[in-house]
Formats: sequence, structure tokens, C-alpha cells
Amino acid sequence: MESILHGIILAFGLILPLGVQNVFVFSQGATQPKIARALPAAITAGFCDTLLILLAVFGVSVIVLQFEWLRLALMVVGILFLLYMGYAIWKSEPATAETDKALAVRQQIIFALSVSLLNPHAILDTVGVIGTSALKYTGLEQIFFTIACIFVSWIWFFGLTAAGRMMKKLDGKGKLMNAFNKCSALFIWGTAFYLMIGLT
Repeated sequence: MESILHGIILAFGLILPLGVQNVFVFSQGATQPKIARALPAAITAGFCDTLLILLAVFGVSVIVLQFEWLRLALMVVGILFLLYMGYAIWKSEPATAETDKALAVRQQIIFALSVSLLNPHAILDTVGVIGTSALKYTGLEQIFFTIACIFVSWIWFFGLTAAGRMMKKLDGKGKLMNAFNKCSALFIWGTAFYLMIGLT
């Protein structure tokens, strides 16, 4: 029971802050014409998080944390990616009933893969925090801990999609979504600069 509770609290703590992955999943809920059309982004993000959690629990954290050059390479690639994503989100126009610029399924999957697997902040958090926390448990307790982390991740992404859908209903003109995109871009750039400072 302790391992399940620990996994739930830890996963929520890592996933709650606004980040590139959360912004993208939320925006799909807000821009797609139907909530079912936004599910590819949420499902892809859920699968990516599941993969990262499983890799972290089963020892990749030890490898990444052991080699400084690997951590630095991951950070540099991720910083460049975050700078680009911030620019793309800043320039994007929210889809409305008039413009209908919702992403196709394939584009959603590609974007969700990139924001999930090219985000150093998410990877280092998952690998460093969940991976090292999992070392506290063995056997069945470790399995319960892992399942709890994965469960929280999936529930969160489906919840974000629903929240985005609710915003669309309240924001037919796209004004709120436009402000949200601008704030998200600033946050993403801030994350990139924060990671840059960590490199010095």
C-alpha cells in the first residue's frame, strides 16, 4: 500500500507542472472538433510516459546518471528542441470554428512523440526521480509502485484533453487559447534557459 501511495504522489508531483507535453495534449483537446479526435495525442503521451517509467525503474537511470557526457548531450538536444517548440507555440494561431487548423492524427502522434521523448526535463525527472525512488522497493512492491506511476500518467493526459475541450466550449473565438499559447511559449523558453544555466 505504501508503494502505491508513494507512486501516485510522486507521479502527480512530476506531471502537474505546466510543460511542453502537458501544453500540447491540452491544446489538442481545445483545437480538435471532437474529443475523440484529440485522443491520439493523449494516448501517445501516455505510452511515452509508460515507456520512460518502465525504463527508469528497470535501470536506465543508473546508466544516464553514471555518464556525464550522456546527460549533457541530452540536455543540449533538449534545450534546442524547447527553444524551437516555444517559437512554434508562440507563432501558432488557435483553431476556431472559422479557421479549423486542428492537427491530423499522424501529426498529433509525431508531435506527441517529440514533446515526450525530446524533453530533457521530463526524461531526467522520470529517470532520476522515479528511477531512483523505485530502488527503495523490490519484487511485488516495486511492481505496484510502477503501476501507480503509470496509472496517474494516463489519467492525467485524458483529464487534460477533457479540460482542453471544456475551454473550447467557453472560448469559441480562441482568445483564451491564444493567451494560453503565449504564456506556454514563455514558460517553455524559461525552462530552456533554466536548463542552460544548469549547463554552466
